[in-house]
Amino acid sequence: MSTSAALAFIAAVLAVTGLGDIAERPRRARREGPRLITTLARLGGRLRQTPAPRDLEARIAAAGGPGGLGARELMAAKVAAAVVGALTAASMSAAAPGRLGIALVAAGPVAGFLAPDLWLARRAGERARRVRAELPALLDLLRVSVEAGSSLSTALRDVGARTRGPLAAEWRALGREVALGEPLEAALQGTVQRLPLPEVRALVAALERARRHGVPLAETLSSQARDARFALARQAREEAARAGPKIQLVVALLLVPSVLLLVAAALAAALLGGGGGAALPL
Repeated sequence: MSTSAALAFIAAVLAVTGLGDIAERPRRARREGPRLITTLARLGGRLRQTPAPRDLEARIAAAGGPGGLGARELMAAKVAAAVVGALTAASMSAAAPGRLGIALVAAGPVAGFLAPDLWLARRAGERARRVRAELPALLDLLRVSVEAGSSLSTALRDVGARTRGPLAAEWRALGREVALGEPLEAALQGTVQRLPLPEVRALVAALERARRHGVPLAETLSSQARDARFALARQAREEAARAGPKIQLVVALLLVPSVLLLVAAALAAALLGGGGGAALPL
């Protein structure tokens, strides 16, 4: 009985202590709540004052600014993707065996944080591919327009207005900038920043040299169109050369074993059939 009474007394003391702690928590939360809100507000203010990384802005410009996306919006998307990756990895790690769960928990937020960068790089690569494919034909149209008597800025705007594609959109934007008073050289440099391709840099440099030395623009544009076609053909040959080993690998790993399995199955069927026929007379 004495032991039961002691246990009851200890339980009563713990209950009273727990009730006191529960009653104290709302007052403690009210005291700490404003401090937490103030700290978060200060942190948000510092994040808003932090300048966006220039490299990120350049990569967004190279991708064409999809959906009007800016550097701050992309950083917010990276943080959100990291949180989603962490939650997904945490849910998957429970079913993962051994240390694989720890690796998933560590890799989930990293993969989520880098996913928007990979998406941006893929869009930039696709845009660069389209620009390289459009460049020779648009340079020919630009040469014809210049030979007809149009100035370079007017020809760029007219060719961009009559065609479609990322390069035509850049030329339309360049024509609008020049019409609003932007110098042609500055507008061309802006195009180079939005299209950081060797072909575009070479075109802008050739146009500046032609303007500086008085070389006819038609000859410069014709030469640039020829070089762009050669570069496009060289890229196609390089891609075909890279595709050759991949095709050989697929043939070696998939087609050859499949043919060998078919031959082995046919031989096995013939041998088993021959063996069964020889055993019947006995």
